[in-house]
Amino acid sequence: MSVHRRLGAIAGALLLSLTVAGCSGLGRTAVGPITYVTPTDQTVTVHSPKVTGCHPLLRGGAKTVHNHTLIDMVLYPGRACTGKPTSYNATTLSIRVTPPLGVWRSYSLVH
Repeated sequence: MSVHRRLGAIAGALLLSLTVAGCSGLGRTAVGPITYVTPTDQTVTVHSPKVTGCHPLLRGGAKTVHNHTLIDMVLYPGRACTGKPTSYNATTLSIRVTPPLGVWRSYSLVH
C-alpha cells in the first residue's frame, strides 16, 4: 500500500470519527420504550425519549414504571425533576411506588 493511500485511509477514518462524535450529542435518544401505569390504571408508552432534559409523566403520574431502554433513569415526585425521595430504575427493570410516595411525576435519563 502506498504512503498516499495509507494517509488517505487514515484521514478518512479520522474524518468519519469526528463526524460521528460531533453529531452523537444532538438529539440522542434512549433506544427503546418506557412504559408506565397511571393511578387510574392507564398504560402509557413513550418511545425512545431524548436522553437530555426532564420528562413529565402525564395523566396524573406513574405508580409503576417499566424501563425497556438501554439507559438508566431517575424518577422524581415533582413535575420538574424535583423533590425527594428519588428512585433509580436501571435499564430493562421495572419499579413500583411504595408508601408514603403516591406517584412519580417526572424522570430524567442517566447519561
